[in-house]
Amino acid sequence: MRHQHDLDGVEVRRSRRRLRTVSAWREQDRTVVAIPARFSPAQEREWVQRMLARLAAQERRRRPSDDELVARAAELSARYLGGRARPASVAWSSQQGRRWGSCTPADRSIRISDRVRGMPRWVLDYVLLHELVHLLHAGHGPEFWAEVNRYPRTERARGFLEGYSFALERGGPGGGPDGAPDDGPDDRGVEVAVEP
Repeated sequence: MRHQHDLDGVEVRRSRRRLRTVSAWREQDRTVVAIPARFSPAQEREWVQRMLARLAAQERRRRPSDDELVARAAELSARYLGGRARPASVAWSSQQGRRWGSCTPADRSIRISDRVRGMPRWVLDYVLLHELVHLLHAGHGPEFWAEVNRYPRTERARGFLEGYSFALERGGPGGGPDGAPDDGPDDRGVEVAVEP
């Protein structure tokens, strides 16, 4: 049996099935914190605050500023492209439509879709590297893919983005990772083990 209540945009879900973990994740316009049913009100308050802080810290790491995008692009270019790709600018953009990013070789500018914000770092790295390679190769020919495939998580990131697009086309992901509302965080949540 699950009990839940909502306070200031935070929904606390108590579950008898949840024994050893506390989880937190974003679900539409609210934050969900799932706790064991046995927690006292004081434990609930303590763990809600702890998990909100962890979730905020994780999101700060996953949502770099434009300046951090420029720095990360330089790191990726150095690591995988021998520093050959040197963009003049790298910035977040809400004007990407269905694209994850775009590159204009003429002015050496790269734009990354706001939809990538909050995705795992390795997915952002793939999108950045993909656009960096467009500074070296305009199309998607064999030379282009040979460069992109230097990044070891290329296939995984492409699969993640395809799955994300598929889920959006089907009406969006469920509350938990398998659609169940109390199972815990997906790749964008946090989970902590607690003492039994």
